[in-house]
Amino acid sequence: MSAPHTDVEHVEAANTAFYEALERGDFEEVSSLWLTPGDLGVDESYHDPADTGVVSCVHPGWPVLTGRGEVLRSYALIMANTDYIQFFLTDTHVSVTGDTAVVTCTENILSGGPAPEAGEELGPLVGQLVVATNVFRRTRSGWKLWSHHASPVLAEEEDGEDDDTPA
Repeated sequence: MSAPHTDVEHVEAANTAFYEALERGDFEEVSSLWLTPGDLGVDESYHDPADTGVVSCVHPGWPVLTGRGEVLRSYALIMANTDYIQFFLTDTHVSVTGDTAVVTCTENILSGGPAPEAGEELGPLVGQLVVATNVFRRTRSGWKLWSHHASPVLAEEEDGEDDDTPA
């Protein structure tokens, strides 16, 4: 087992690699960063959700996705429908206990869709604030994502607005 500060650095690097691969739209890299049953010594054909090796993912507004197939399909769908995405991570905290690590962070997301008219490079850019928890598992080949859960942050009402005012 490595020193605690080294573990934290390795988990931070794995977390950063995940977001950078998403920004590049590199599906192969994203796939390689997710835990496989083989990483845990489990038969690759075994997909019982009760098994501790099953990965899970919750994207903002989506139901929980379980299993590598569902999780990776979701990322393929997101990448296919997002022309531009950039993550600015803030409030990042890493906690490592044994072979499990938890990363909490705020994803400050800037994304753009397809151009609305020919000749334009990107559609309008949209900002979104999301809080995320990424759970990693130590494997022989490094830290791998076990679970990702992201929830939108609701915008606070501006000062002076009256909650009792009829719409």
